[in-house]
Amino acid sequence: MNHNLLWRGILLALVLGAGIICVLPTFLSSKGETPSFLPSKVINLGLDLKGGIYLLMEVDMDVALINSCRRTGEDLRASLSKAGVPGVSLETNDSKEIKITLQDDSYRDQVTDLIDDLYPNLRITQNSERNLTLQLTSDEEANIKDMTARQALETIRNRVDEFGVAEPDIRPQGEDRILIQLPGFSDPERAVDLIGRTAVLEFKLVYNGPITPEEAIRDGAPPGTQVYKEKFVNPLTGKEDERPIILMKTTLLTGETLTDARAYRGDMGDPRVSIRFDSRGARYFADITEQYQGRRLAIVLDDMVYSAPTIRSRIPDGDAYIDKISSIEEARMLAVVLRAGALPAPVTILEERTVGPSLGEDSIKQGFTAGIVGLTLILLFLLFYYRWSGLAACLALLINFPLVLGALAVLGATLTLPGIFGLVLTFAMAVDANVLIFERIREEIRQGRSPSAAINGGFGRAFWTIFDANITTILAAMVLYQFGTGPIRGFAITLILGILSSMFTAIFASRWMFDLVLAKAKPKRVSI
Repeated sequence: MNHNLLWRGILLALVLGAGIICVLPTFLSSKGETPSFLPSKVINLGLDLKGGIYLLMEVDMDVALINSCRRTGEDLRASLSKAGVPGVSLETNDSKEIKITLQDDSYRDQVTDLIDDLYPNLRITQNSERNLTLQLTSDEEANIKDMTARQALETIRNRVDEFGVAEPDIRPQGEDRILIQLPGFSDPERAVDLIGRTAVLEFKLVYNGPITPEEAIRDGAPPGTQVYKEKFVNPLTGKEDERPIILMKTTLLTGETLTDARAYRGDMGDPRVSIRFDSRGARYFADITEQYQGRRLAIVLDDMVYSAPTIRSRIPDGDAYIDKISSIEEARMLAVVLRAGALPAPVTILEERTVGPSLGEDSIKQGFTAGIVGLTLILLFLLFYYRWSGLAACLALLINFPLVLGALAVLGATLTLPGIFGLVLTFAMAVDANVLIFERIREEIRQGRSPSAAINGGFGRAFWTIFDANITTILAAMVLYQFGTGPIRGFAITLILGILSSMFTAIFASRWMFDLVLAKAKPKRVSI
């Protein structure tokens, strides 16, 4: 055997061996027998094959813009106070506007100059005497929407990953929607509660004035305060209930500096969530507990007061806990969403579907049966029509399986029904490449070429036809992947990988088999 033939055979064996090694964990993982020396990545089954939950969620961008206006308004208030502008009334309310009322009109130019210098993301929409109305610029609104969508996507992905859902598919859908597929997850209520909870953690002081919460609800809350709901255990019924409580509007600390949250049971067996801050948050928390000793500090999560303990002394280590939680399961869920971070804006469930695993099992069985029947018919046709040359085509076709499946495993791809269709299509195209080569070899033989010349001419002249056809198909598949979503992208990935594999097997592997027979047997005619 010449060296060229030997090295080609070694290369083919290495590629085939790599494909088999990469795909083995996929088949062994279902039996729990994956050796440690094999790759860890496997081919994941999609929602239509494994069953699970499909959610389409929408992020409330209006709330994100309103919150951004509020934060900017608070910064602006501090800047005006620092600049020495007296008697400024600043309101943001629940709108996308910041309204400023000046006590002295002579400061109007100073205020507008300060806004122009320090707040380029704001534009003045109304400027008359003592009143100014500000709005976010269109560029700033677009930037906030983009960042909100990205943060919501990352937060949801963190929550799902931390909760242990296997192989989730989470991706953006347009500007303000997120598509979530949770294969193998069968509890939709739990999924919605886990993913949709905003988890905005705030620390606020409890109002200690003479007005009661009932009076605040009836006559209106005192200036700078707001009425919230507080969880508590009713002593008469022993069940969890809610009651009104007045809090100061100013947020002393948020969950942005939170580093850890864990569920546990207290001394009396009651479910709790311990929370820990980073160094910056711990320093703020220590300052707060030192400054407001004797006051009640409310722990507010999603506008619900979970705890409102009295500050007895300075807490230097930044540790606190949330109690009044109904069950340890809710405590675990709460710890997950706190660790993963708060959503930047509320999300709404637009579409929810649950797919049973039995449908996926039937699809796999029927697809497997159809694939075996189709593959058997193709192999029989090749052997019958092309004789011994058809055997080389059959072997090359079978080599495609470990190569394509191994590549899918390396990519950690999710296999869906459209993906299976893409695999079947690529195998059909692999046969098409062999047919082009064999028909060209037949033409060379009819012209009186020797076996070696006929094989060289067949592979050489069919190459560019195969190359052109496959490249155009790959380009179309890339367009599908770029602009498609979900199953369409899965189909495109399997199609691209299958085409690349079929080109390798049809041109390289088949040619090596023919050259091996020519070198060893030296036939006087080609069985084709």
